[in-house]
Amino acid sequence: MSNYHQLSLRQGKEQPIKRFHPWIFSGAIQKIPKLNAGDLVEVMSWQGEVLGYGFYETGSLAVKLFSFGEEPIGDFWLRKFQAALRLRETTGLTPEPGSNAYRLIFSEGDGMPGLIIDFYDGTAVLQANSIGMYSMRRHFTECLQQIYGETLKSVYDKSAETLRKQAGYETTDGFLFGDSATTVISEHGCAFRVDVIAGQKTGFFLDQRDNRKLVAQHAAGRKILNTYCYSGGFSVAALKAGALLVHSIDSSKKAIQLTEDNLRLNSFDPQTHQCLAVDAMQYLDQISPGWDLIILDPPAFAKHVSQRHKALTAYRHINREAIRNLAPGGLLFTFSCSQVVDTEQFTAIVMAAAIEAGRQVKIIRHLGHPADHPVSIFHPEGSYLKGLMLYIE
Repeated sequence: MSNYHQLSLRQGKEQPIKRFHPWIFSGAIQKIPKLNAGDLVEVMSWQGEVLGYGFYETGSLAVKLFSFGEEPIGDFWLRKFQAALRLRETTGLTPEPGSNAYRLIFSEGDGMPGLIIDFYDGTAVLQANSIGMYSMRRHFTECLQQIYGETLKSVYDKSAETLRKQAGYETTDGFLFGDSATTVISEHGCAFRVDVIAGQKTGFFLDQRDNRKLVAQHAAGRKILNTYCYSGGFSVAALKAGALLVHSIDSSKKAIQLTEDNLRLNSFDPQTHQCLAVDAMQYLDQISPGWDLIILDPPAFAKHVSQRHKALTAYRHINREAIRNLAPGGLLFTFSCSQVVDTEQFTAIVMAAAIEAGRQVKIIRHLGHPADHPVSIFHPEGSYLKGLMLYIE
């Protein structure tokens, strides 16, 4: 890579970068030349010191750095991929008995802002929300081939929706290598069908792998309600662990079909589960109490600060009804993936829900995403999934 556009920061604006924070806002830049989204930039202090390299983006967040000083030449990108794989190996995610899917690249957490790559038993799914990262997709495919060798069967680019929403850039999805579109993965001994073309995100929600395992540890002999179930990850994990009965709820008929497919794939007794395509909030309002374990894993209720109040109201509602409907000694696993709702706000709103429900509630664990979603200590914004495991008296 070469042909850098130079950007100089205003005096005093270099400190966040020297503390390895990858974001540079437009107000920190002395003068922005005429640039296109995706242009490679070399960022310098007001005194001319090279601070790092990144891709330019239009809007208030002008640059996301992928390098703090080192020039992106030679095997620069390959070494990033090797480092990402090494982290997953060090933390025991690969190889892991009974599991063959994980996130290889987690944006800022792996020093590659604007890029996600998930690995599904030989199929890699690439999803870029940065035009700069998208422009590197062919080279990234070569990096994947180098680190995986013959283990890699295909690479699918699934960036069209994210680029359109976040960068206003039109493109189409498609294979960069191979042609394997649907695969069956294993996670902690459970089988899941992943459709990388038609499925949500990259095809599966890998960020809940540890929490599915935790639910499984408490599932045996329990009556469980899994709301916002999507493809039934929590339901399958619970039934595999010996749950007495599981109800899976989602407003999407397609999601319910996915759940039913995964339940059949694991050969569960049909008498042990029921799938319903209904609104989860309305269902919680209408059901009878007595559940032993309830899972609340809704989609992001708010993606912008302007929607936060509405989101907090929704979180309070569903948590209040879940707490009311749990039997004494019941467990609630409740989550938020809304980045504009932080951990403190989420905990406070769950406490408000407990007050309204009139129940004694204890926090057993604080929950989050697994080791394949690493968060740089210098970029806490990368931590988006927050959750609580609650004991209801």
